[in-house]
Amino acid sequence: MEPQSAAITKLWEDFKARGSMDDRNRLVVHYSPLVKYVAGRLSAGLPNSIEQADLVSYGMFGLIDAINKFEPARGFKFETYAMSRIRGSIIDELRSIDWVPRSLRAKARAVEKVYTKLEHELLRTPTDAEVAEELGTTEEELQNVFTQISFFGLVALEETVSVGADRSESVTLGDTIPDAGLGPVGAFEVEETKQILAQALNRLPEREKIVLTLYYYEGLTLGEIGGILGITESRVCQIHTKAVIQLRSKLAEPQREPA
Repeated sequence: MEPQSAAITKLWEDFKARGSMDDRNRLVVHYSPLVKYVAGRLSAGLPNSIEQADLVSYGMFGLIDAINKFEPARGFKFETYAMSRIRGSIIDELRSIDWVPRSLRAKARAVEKVYTKLEHELLRTPTDAEVAEELGTTEEELQNVFTQISFFGLVALEETVSVGADRSESVTLGDTIPDAGLGPVGAFEVEETKQILAQALNRLPEREKIVLTLYYYEGLTLGEIGGILGITESRVCQIHTKAVIQLRSKLAEPQREPA
């Protein structure tokens, strides 16, 4: 992201000083490409019945909210702050219209619970065969479940996870991606969360870790990741879904005393 221009810096100063609707609308126009970018990323995991234009309209509410609440003096980079709010606004609206079949929600919850249970018992990431056995199904049927879940976008790093000592703090994993524009206060606020997530990510199997890193930290598409790994895009989608379920299950484990 290029450094902020002097004109935009002045616009921010004017808006925060006067609260002018005209200044706010100019900021909305300037940052509107962020909404299209986030909507495009989210739409890749959604069925065709969900129009990207609808996602953009949902995201605009998040952008406006971010502009109203943003405090430039804190040293945060606005793009990082806004993208989190835009994602949240879109996801909140999708949840409100209840567009995912309840049966599929139940499958997703069941798979995640099994991963959490086996992870706690085995003290490692369970294999597909172990998960399938615990669910009373076959490995092939388990892969089909991953495909169905990924098609409906039920698990994504844009969704919130609970962190902190009492699991009372909700953040998106995207919020923890390092940003060189953060000041010392901002860096301190996210450091603990980043450490928790980094530890969980590093405990994933190598291929799952690579997929999550390339997709969320390097910004590659699933198709590009498939080209790098020499597998199909649909297979990358399955791995992505399984990786996020595994990561969420690790984050759901009871806190253990450090060795």
